[in-house]
Order: sequence, then C-alpha cells, then structure tokens
Amino acid sequence: MTRDDWVDRRLYPFRPRYQDVGPGRMHYVDEGEGPVVVLVHGTPTWSFLYRHLIRELSRDHRVIALDHLGFGLSDKPTGWSYRPEDHARNLEHLIEHLELRDITLVVHDFGGPIGLSYAIRHPQTVRALVLFNTWMWSLEGTPTERVSKFMGGPVGRFLYTRLNLSPRVLLKAAFGDKRKLTREVHRHYIEAFSTPEERYGPWVLARELIGSSDWYESLWQHRSHLAAKPSLILWGMKDPAFGRDALERWQAALTNARTIEFPEAGHFVQEESPEEVARAIRTFLSGVARAVEIPSPPSAARD
Repeated sequence: MTRDDWVDRRLYPFRPRYQDVGPGRMHYVDEGEGPVVVLVHGTPTWSFLYRHLIRELSRDHRVIALDHLGFGLSDKPTGWSYRPEDHARNLEHLIEHLELRDITLVVHDFGGPIGLSYAIRHPQTVRALVLFNTWMWSLEGTPTERVSKFMGGPVGRFLYTRLNLSPRVLLKAAFGDKRKLTREVHRHYIEAFSTPEERYGPWVLARELIGSSDWYESLWQHRSHLAAKPSLILWGMKDPAFGRDALERWQAALTNARTIEFPEAGHFVQEESPEEVARAIRTFLSGVARAVEIPSPPSAARD
C-alpha cells in the first residue's frame, strides 16, 4: 500500500479513491458534479500535475484524475509490465467501472497514446479532446530513438532506478522557465518514487518510447476516429521533446481543433501557466456545451 504522508494536502486537498485493476490498486480523484472530464498524465508525473485544473473545473464538472500504476499514490507492484498499452487497459477499466459517458478527455505526454487509445476504441463515449504536449505515432528515426535506447539500457536503468533521474533532473530540464518549478512542487514529483523499486515504472516508459512503436503506429493509423471531435491543443513551444513539428502533426490530424501556443512554456504547461490553462479549458468546455445538448450523466457509486 502506497503511503501518502509526503503529500501536502494544502496543495492537493482531494479525497483519495482506489480501484483494483488486478496487479494493484490504482489511485484516482473524483471531484465535482456535471459533465465528465478525465485527466490522463504521463511520466514522471501523477494527478498532482492537474491539481489546478481539478480545483477549477470541479466547480461545475465531474473531474476524474487517475494515477497510473507505478506513479503517484497508486500501487507500484513488482513484476508488472508498465507498458503504455497495459496502462491504457487500466484506464479503460476505470472508465467502465465508473460508467462514465460523454467524456472530455485531457491528455499529456504518455497520457496521449494511453488516453487517446480509449477514444479510438470508444469514440461514442468521448465528446471532446484536450491535448497538451504529446504524441501518438512511432518515434523511430527521430532523436528520441537514440535517447530511448540509451535510457532503456543498463546505464539508463541505473540512472532511473538508483538516482531517480527522471523527476530529479529530466522533469526540471523540460521546463521553459525553471523558476516556475518551486522546491515544494518539485518535491511532490521526487518523493512519489522513494525507492529504487518504485522507480521501475518511469524507466519502463523511457524504454517504451521506442519499444512500443508498433502500438503507437497502430493508433495513428486510426486517427480518423478522432479527427472531427471538438479539440483544444495547448502547446508549450519550448518543449525539448515535442516541439512545433509534433504540434503541426496534430493540427493536420484534428480538423476541428483550436490551438493555443505558450511561447515561453516547456513540456509541463500545466505547471508553468496554470491560470491561463484553466481559463482556456473552461472556455472550450463552455463552447462544447453550447454546441451539443448535454444529457445528464448517469449516476455511479463512488468508492
């Protein structure tokens, strides 16, 4: 069972909930009432990344934010795969357990392929999309391939599991303005992985940037399922991993999308520009609500 005494509840004041997904318990928060918004994080983050959005949107939406197994307040079982395709199955399990419908799906980083795979498989359940810096195609032949192969090897595994490289170093390096990452906020990403055993999940995802290429490409081949959905793209332009090329690829794929660029932000726009992000998503959701008659979501028991 994952301890949570390292979490400052003034920053993250949400009631913890858990769902058994087989290999372990997956933590999530379920706040507010109204149209459903599901927030899906990547690495090395957890639902803490979305704390500002949870507080803001839960005033008039039902907001679900999960922690993938191996991340945040979820269990970190040994011997599980931690591949993105298996994280996607856990997400689908949670959505089905909560009987969620008419979802606005918000994704970032690995949350892109993990979350959008659900939208591809169940397009009738997902009303709208919000994308932060992410991808959903093979990264073979890009600079990421070399990084992934190095990090997926023995040296990379040592750096990830023994030195906690991902939250300690790589997370901060991906900020456009590193002053936006305060010591207290940074601590909530570092302490989520307190032992070498708990750091296995982020290392697997580093390896699977390339290791899951066939799965990513299979998703991309079905991008037409997403093309016409109302979409909002919020993009940090100083992202060292997913820059303008990736943004333009999404803009070509999503024909009903509006884009807001954040020129000074890096990979973690949610941390660098939280107020602007919240306003943009709230405005977008209001537009979606006006364009589509929203049925009352079915009530579901909360654990």
